[in-house]
Amino acid sequence: MRILIVSDTHGRHSGFDTALRQAGAIDMLIHLGDTEGGEHYMDAMTDCPAYIVSGNNDFFSELPREMEIPIGKYKAFLTHGHYYYVSLGTERLLEEAKARGADIVMFGHTHKPLLEQSEDITVLNPGSLSFPRQEGRKGSYIIMEIDDNGDVSYTINYI
Repeated sequence: MRILIVSDTHGRHSGFDTALRQAGAIDMLIHLGDTEGGEHYMDAMTDCPAYIVSGNNDFFSELPREMEIPIGKYKAFLTHGHYYYVSLGTERLLEEAKARGADIVMFGHTHKPLLEQSEDITVLNPGSLSFPRQEGRKGSYIIMEIDDNGDVSYTINYI
């Protein structure tokens, strides 16, 4: 199973289109907020289940604020992250994910890619496809792959 994880596209589709081409065939799309109305475009461009949460710039959106979804044998907690003050660190987010029994917590908001894996939980942020803030300022996304044994791997990719 291949999952494309993106965030913070802010209504701009060129970075998403590039990520979709680079990723190749995917089985699931996860967008972690700040689509700014782009959720319908993303749904139309993919032929797989799409899970999209709202971000702090998704005004008047009917997207859910957070989600808990199964991905293979894993429980994933999806949020944009601003309600957990992720700009100051991931401590509060990690506490919430553990309280929910999540194996993986995914967030956006900071526009910087992050991948931290421990025995208990994986914390990841794909960064931003439209307005990256990390050194080098290249748009980024994550590919999550689950093999036939159910083992997971992650790669941060740049456009």
